[in-house]
Amino acid sequence: MVTDAGTPGISDPGSLLISTIRKQYPELKIEAVPGPSALTAALSIAGVPTHEFIFLGFMPHKKGRETLFKEIADSERTMVFYESTHRIMKTLESLKTINKKVTVVREITKIYEEVIQGSAEEIFNILNNTPEKQKGEFVVIVSVL
Repeated sequence: MVTDAGTPGISDPGSLLISTIRKQYPELKIEAVPGPSALTAALSIAGVPTHEFIFLGFMPHKKGRETLFKEIADSERTMVFYESTHRIMKTLESLKTINKKVTVVREITKIYEEVIQGSAEEIFNILNNTPEKQKGEFVVIVSVL
């Protein structure tokens, strides 16, 4: 999907198209065209609601971390944040109690780019069973089911 009106899938009906394609053709690779930030690139290929979202940056190491996870659990908006290789498993562990769709975009716009969607527990298990997938830079998106 190409448009002359900004990044498709961000605050427009393009996210519905991406969501439908992801459901009907899960094996189809959807790639983002490199842009100004991993945030918008990841949202444009996730197929999640983007009419409203909150970007949290990197999650704090300690102070305020649990408060943010509670905010993510209670929010009706899509929540997006970055996570490091060293903390992705701990983050997914914390998200397991939240009944929301989780999308992990790994290595966006790079050779090993990958989008993994499901519950936090499903994604935790995928990454746990394939440790090489725990490497890289991560954009984590938590959205309503």
